[in-house]
Amino acid sequence: MSDAEATAPRSSWRFAGRDEDDQPSLREVNSTIAVPSSGVWFRRLFAFMGPGYMVSVGYMDPGNWATDLAGGAQFGYTLLFVIMLSNLMAILLQALAARLGIATGRDLAQACRAYYPRPVNFVLWIACELAIIACDLAEVIGTAIALKLLFGIPLIGGAILTALDAFLVLLLMNKGFRYLEAFVIALLIIIFSCFAIQIFVAAPPAGTILYSMFVPSSEIVTNPAMLYIAIGIIGATVMPHNLYLHSSIVQTRAYERTEKGKRDAIKWATTDSTIALMLALFVNAAILIVSAVAFHNTGHQDVAEIDQAFELLSPLLGLGIASILFAVALLASGLNSTVTATLAGQIIMEGFLRLRIPNWARRLLTRGLAIVPVVVVTALYGEKGTGQLLVFSQVILSMQLPFAVVPLVQFVSDKKKMGNLAIPRGVAALAWVVATIILVLNFKLLYDTLFGVG
Repeated sequence: MSDAEATAPRSSWRFAGRDEDDQPSLREVNSTIAVPSSGVWFRRLFAFMGPGYMVSVGYMDPGNWATDLAGGAQFGYTLLFVIMLSNLMAILLQALAARLGIATGRDLAQACRAYYPRPVNFVLWIACELAIIACDLAEVIGTAIALKLLFGIPLIGGAILTALDAFLVLLLMNKGFRYLEAFVIALLIIIFSCFAIQIFVAAPPAGTILYSMFVPSSEIVTNPAMLYIAIGIIGATVMPHNLYLHSSIVQTRAYERTEKGKRDAIKWATTDSTIALMLALFVNAAILIVSAVAFHNTGHQDVAEIDQAFELLSPLLGLGIASILFAVALLASGLNSTVTATLAGQIIMEGFLRLRIPNWARRLLTRGLAIVPVVVVTALYGEKGTGQLLVFSQVILSMQLPFAVVPLVQFVSDKKKMGNLAIPRGVAALAWVVATIILVLNFKLLYDTLFGVG
C-alpha cells in the first residue's frame, strides 16, 4: 500500500489497499531502475529519462503524419499554432498520468478498477482494447507503406511482415527495461535527424515560423477547411493508451515510496516527459513545415497522402535523399509505436482484468487483429482503401479518448485518492478545460468524418 493510499479514507477506493492478486503494474520491471538519492541534477534527471520518450512516440506515429502533411500543403505555416497548442495540452495530461502512477502506486487501469464498479470497468476495458487495436492499425499501415517506399514490398506483404516485430519487443524486454528505452530513443534520434536535415535543406523563414507558432490566425476558425484539419491535428494529439502507459512505466524507477520521494519523482518524471514531448513538437512541426515549403509554395496544395509526399519531396526540395529520409523516419516511427502499443496492451489487460497471458501471445493477438483488416482492405480496394483505413483508425482513437482523459483528471484532482499529492485547484481547473476542449473537438472530428464534412 502506498503512502497516499494509507492516508486516504477507505471509502475513496472500492478497495483501499492491495489484495493478494493485485500486483504492481509491470511487476517484472517495477522499481528495477536505480535512482541516485543525491548528486548533480543531471544524474538524477538521467535516471528518470526514458518513460517520457516512450510516451512521445504516440505523438509522432503514422496516424499524425497525414494531418500534418495536409495542413502544410494546403495552408502553409498557419496551423503551426495548432500544433503548439495541442502539444502543450499533451504535456499537461501526460504530467498528470505520471503523477497518478507515482502518487498512488497504481496505473490508470488499476485506478479505474479500484474505483469504478465492475460494469463500468468492463466498458472501459473494451474501449481501451479498441484503442490499442486502432493504434496498432495505424502502425501496421505506416510500417507497410514505409517498406513499400523503401524496398518495393507490396502493402500486403509489408503488413504481414510487421508480425515479426513481436519477437523484437520480447527480446528487448528480456534484456531489461533500459534496453527497451534505449531502442526507442535510438529510433527517435533517427526520426529527429531525418527531419532536421530536411528542415535545413528547406530553409524556411524563421521569423514566419515563430510568428505562426505563437500567434494564432483568425482564419483557423473562420475557414471551414482549415478548421477541419486543425481539429484533426488536435484530435490526433493525445493517444488514450499513452495515459495508461505513462502512469505505469514511471513506476519502473526505484524512487523512495515516501511522500518526499514521490514529490521528487513527480518533478523529474514531469521534466522527462516535457522534454520528450518538445521533441515530438519538433517532429510534427517539421512535417508541416517541410510540407509547406515543398508543396504549398510550389502549387501542390492537394498533397495529403504519404506516398504522394514521398514521390514529390526530392524533386521539389532539390535534395536527392529527401524522400528516402522521409520514408526512413516513417519506418522508425512505425517500429517505435510497436513497443508502446505492446506495453500498453499488457498494462490495460492486467490492470482492468488482472488477466496475465504470455507477452508473445498478447502481442501476436493484437497485431493479428490489426493485420487482418489491412490485408483485406488492401486486397479489395487497393492503396486508396488503406489510406481511408488509416483515417478510420484515428476516428476510433478519438472515440476512446473520453474513457482515459475523464478518469485521469478526476483521480488526480481528488485529495481522498491522491492525499497531499493531488493537483492544486488551479491546475485541476486548467486540466478540466483542456479535457473539455479535446473532447469537444474530438467529437466534432468524429461527426465531420462520419457525415462527410470538411
